[in-house]
Amino acid sequence: MQPVDYTTLMAACTELNRDWIPARIEQIYQRDRFTISLALRTLKAKPWLTICWHPEAARINLGDPPPRIKDTFTFSDQLRHQFKGLALTGIKAIAPWERVLDLQFANRPGEDPLWHLYVEIMGKYSNVILTDADLQIITPARQISSAQSSVRPIQTGQRYEVPPVLTGTTPKLEESFSRWHERVSLIPGQLKGQLLKSYRGLSPRVAEEIAIAANLSPVVQTNTLEARDWQELFKYWQKWLTALDQKQFDPGWLKNGYTVLGWNKTESVKQVQTLLNEYYTQEFNHQQFQQLHHQLNQKLNNLLKKLNIKAKTFRDRLSQSADAESYRHQGDLLMAHLHEIQPGMKSIVIEDFETGKPVKIKLNVEKNPAQNAQAIYKTSQKLKRAKDAVIPLLAEVDAEINYLSQVQTSLNQLQNEKQTADDLQALAEIKDELIQQNYLTSERQGDNRKIDKDSQPYRYLAPSGCEIWVGRNNRQNDILTFRTAVEYDLWFHTQEIPGSHVLLRLDPGAVASEADLQFTADLTAYYSQARESEQVPVTYTKPKDVYKPKGAKPGMVIYKKETVIWGRPQVGKEFVENNIAIA
Repeated sequence: MQPVDYTTLMAACTELNRDWIPARIEQIYQRDRFTISLALRTLKAKPWLTICWHPEAARINLGDPPPRIKDTFTFSDQLRHQFKGLALTGIKAIAPWERVLDLQFANRPGEDPLWHLYVEIMGKYSNVILTDADLQIITPARQISSAQSSVRPIQTGQRYEVPPVLTGTTPKLEESFSRWHERVSLIPGQLKGQLLKSYRGLSPRVAEEIAIAANLSPVVQTNTLEARDWQELFKYWQKWLTALDQKQFDPGWLKNGYTVLGWNKTESVKQVQTLLNEYYTQEFNHQQFQQLHHQLNQKLNNLLKKLNIKAKTFRDRLSQSADAESYRHQGDLLMAHLHEIQPGMKSIVIEDFETGKPVKIKLNVEKNPAQNAQAIYKTSQKLKRAKDAVIPLLAEVDAEINYLSQVQTSLNQLQNEKQTADDLQALAEIKDELIQQNYLTSERQGDNRKIDKDSQPYRYLAPSGCEIWVGRNNRQNDILTFRTAVEYDLWFHTQEIPGSHVLLRLDPGAVASEADLQFTADLTAYYSQARESEQVPVTYTKPKDVYKPKGAKPGMVIYKKETVIWGRPQVGKEFVENNIAIA
């Protein structure tokens, strides 16, 4: 994840001061243990200012409104208490080349600030600290004890001290080319590394941008550069410093990140705020998606492994129970030939009166003939009772395996998608479902990112132009089947294979064409556990012929009056990969 460097921080600060300050504070909300949002009221709009001290994504920018769930954090409680009725009157850097901003709060613009909120954008040391007008710390987002840091502890009641000044030369616009060239080329090495070693305040990202803008590789050796290369490099070095000095930035996207300098951008963005919000929202979605997906997949694999072992045990016991009738028959044979059994015999061979073949029956030498026959009858009854007990247990385990396989199929399908906010919400809904079904335990809600609206199914257009809706998880499957579907629609599902519920949405009185049916079957096959197969049996029927058995788990249904059509997963895959689902 690309960190916010000094250049980006100044670009964001410049834009906020120019367009959004001063602003009245209307609301404060803490999204998670690393992020707070301040609702600002200006003459133009009511934006939300995001302040984040995450170790990998510390930043300040205008962002999306927070979710509509309860804020349970004490840090935001303190801020709400102190900032009530106040205005954000200024955002200032505490010193040149320092990534620390001072957010000042007063009754109205022009008055001395009553409170300072210091936002320290310093990687894993990032923090947000509230002080009064005398710089006494009221509350920090992260308390740092003297045991954790002997250099700079941060505790409530202490006086706020700025971070230690970094050593090294600071870049200056007035520095001559010869002095700059001498400093960077003094010790041969990779260009990017030498720039970073020679000056502080320069980030690896900016060093790369300067090199690439000058048509040089960031890893080229400095002792191989020619005079014109150095001149071109210095030109962009000066452009960078001029942008900072004149506060003129050009935000945009790079192939592997973003820029506020604009030299190598692939796409322009109007505002730095939009750029930062989109980038970090996408990165957090991706990061949280991967973590949650791994957690759920690991849990499902463990559950399915245990259930499959249990099912095998039950099937082995059923296999043994199949011998119940054989033991009963042996008992009958033994009872008919009791007179032939002699004391001390360990077995006896008796001709089967049904087949005429010899049957060898084991005997217990400590029991008389009648007791041996009774023992065989008891074994037969025991195996028969075991069969009657195991059959419903096996059915229950098989149903559980089928359900969890359905959940895992939904999980695997999401992993192959682009991992948007809607995919993350669909994943969160799967987690909630597993908690409700007692497969997972609930966690502290305040630590998890929330989205206050349901995820939406995938939507595609059939050849005739009608829509096809595909459920992303069991929650959506139930909604599609029992709440969304109407009598004109057709309901699709892979035959006896875990997969999504799919609706072919038809207009009243319309009849689905063969092309629409085949296309929908192809998508249904793709969104199933059998997506790697060549052909998959897909059933379709009217929604009124789909039922949920009493007590069935989410997504589990039965259906009747179905028609079978062969779906082609690879055709569905090709369409999905080359087309964007409609909104």
